[in-house]
Amino acid sequence: MTTPTPTPTPNAARRALGRLSLPERTFVADALRTETVGGVLLLVAAVAALLWANVPGLHHSYETVSHFAFGPSALGLRLSVEHWAADGLLAIFFFVAGIELKRELVAGDLRDPRAAVLPVVAALAGMAVPAVVYAVTNAAAGGSLAGWAVPTATDIAFALAVLAVIGTSLPSALRAFLLTLAVVDDLCAILIIAVFFTERLDFAALGGAVAGLAVFWLLLRRGVRGWYVYVPLAVVVWGLMYTSGIHATIAGVAMGLMLRCTPREVAGPDGPRPEEHSPGERVERLVRPLSAGLAVPLFALFSAGVPLSGDALSDVFTRPETLGVVLGLVVGKTVGVFGGTWLTARFTRASLGEDLAWADLFAVATLAGIGFTVSLLIGELAFEGDAVMTDEVKAAVLTGSLIAATLATVLLKLRNAHYRRICEAENRDEDLDGVPDVYEEDDPAYHLRMAEIHERKAAEHRHLAAVRAAERERRLAEVPGGAGEENHGPA
Repeated sequence: MTTPTPTPTPNAARRALGRLSLPERTFVADALRTETVGGVLLLVAAVAALLWANVPGLHHSYETVSHFAFGPSALGLRLSVEHWAADGLLAIFFFVAGIELKRELVAGDLRDPRAAVLPVVAALAGMAVPAVVYAVTNAAAGGSLAGWAVPTATDIAFALAVLAVIGTSLPSALRAFLLTLAVVDDLCAILIIAVFFTERLDFAALGGAVAGLAVFWLLLRRGVRGWYVYVPLAVVVWGLMYTSGIHATIAGVAMGLMLRCTPREVAGPDGPRPEEHSPGERVERLVRPLSAGLAVPLFALFSAGVPLSGDALSDVFTRPETLGVVLGLVVGKTVGVFGGTWLTARFTRASLGEDLAWADLFAVATLAGIGFTVSLLIGELAFEGDAVMTDEVKAAVLTGSLIAATLATVLLKLRNAHYRRICEAENRDEDLDGVPDVYEEDDPAYHLRMAEIHERKAAEHRHLAAVRAAERERRLAEVPGGAGEENHGPA
C-alpha cells in the first residue's frame, strides 16, 4: 500500500533537518538497517584483519593469502586476492552507491535544490577542509602531498556500526542527513579516483567499456529482464574498464546511475497501476546485502591488516603524511561538515528541526570523521609502489577513524536520552494503522479514529468503575454494622 506524503507546512522550505516524509523515512530506515548489519560485519572484518596480520604465528599466512594471485593472465586479470577485493568487490559497493545517488537525484532529498543544498554543501566542505588540513600539515613539515585525498571520504557503514555498538537512538532526520552526506561523499570520491588516479589510458579498452555501457543502457530501456543477461555484461564492462587504466569501480557507478529509480504505471488485471518499486529499488534491495554483507567486509579483511607496533603507532603522530591523515579525519571532517552546514543555514536563514540543536549536528559531523573503506582504497592508490608508506597511511586511517568514533560516542551519549524520546514520538502509532501518528496529525480521519479509541477506552473504564463499585458495596453489606470489623468486634 502506498502511503501518502504529508502536506508540507509553510515553514518546510526554511526548516533544515526537519521531519522526513513518510516514504523517505521508510526508505532510509530500510537502507540503514542493511548498512548497520554490514557495518558490524565490516567492524568484525577489520578486527579480524588486524589480529591475523599481527599475531606472530598468523602473519605469514595473511601475507600469503593476500598476495595469492589468480585470474586469466591473457586478459591482464591475474590479480592478487587483495587486488581482486579492491578492484572487483568494491565495484559492487560503488554500483549500490550509484543507485543511491540516482535515487537521491530523482526521488530523494537531492531532487529539491532547496533541500539538497544543505547536505551537498556539508559534503563538499567535509571533503575540502580535510584535504586542506592534510596539505597544510605536510607543506609545513616537508611531507608528501600525494595523500591529500585520503581523509576526504566518510564510511557510512562503519559510522552506522558505531551507532549500533554504542546503542544510540539517533533521530531519523540526522540519520538521513548522514546517509545523504555519504552518497555525495561517495560521488566525489569516485570523481577523485577517476581524475587524479588514472595514470594511463588504453583507448581501445575504454571504447569497449563505453560500448558495453551503451548496450547495458539500451537493454534497460527496452525492458529486458534477467540477471543472466546483465551480470555477464557487467563483468565484461568491468574487465574492459580495468584494462583501460581507469579504476574499475567506475564501471559499477556508471551502471548504477543507468537504472531507473522512479516508478511508472504498469499493466494490471484492472488496468494500469503504479509500480510498487522501481527497477533501481528492486535491484538495490537485492544487491545491497551482497555489498554490505560480503564485498565490503572482504575488502576490509584484506586491506586493514597492517602491522601495528609501538613504533608504528608513534610514527602515525610524527610523520607528516600520517599525521595529516589523522588530523584531516578528526579535525578536518568535523570542521568541514559542521561549518558547511552552519554557513548554509546561516545564509539561507534555515533553522534546525525543532527537536534538534547544533550540538547534535556537531556530534554527527564528528561521526563523519570515520573514513575507512574508500580512505583505505585511496591510500593504496596514492602511495602505490611504496608498501611501507601504504601500511603507515592505512594505520593512520584506522587511528583517525578510531579517535573520531570515540569522540562521537561521547558526544552522542550525552544526548541519547533526548534522542530516545524523539524516536519514541516518531514511532508512536496509537491508532494501530501502521502509520506513525506524527504523520497523521493533519488528517481528520486520524482524529476520528482516535476519538473512537478513547471513547471505547472510556466506556471500558466506566464499566470497570461500575463493577468495582458494586463489588465494594457487596463487601460493605457483608460486614456486621455495615462498616467493617476490627479485632472481631463491631465497627
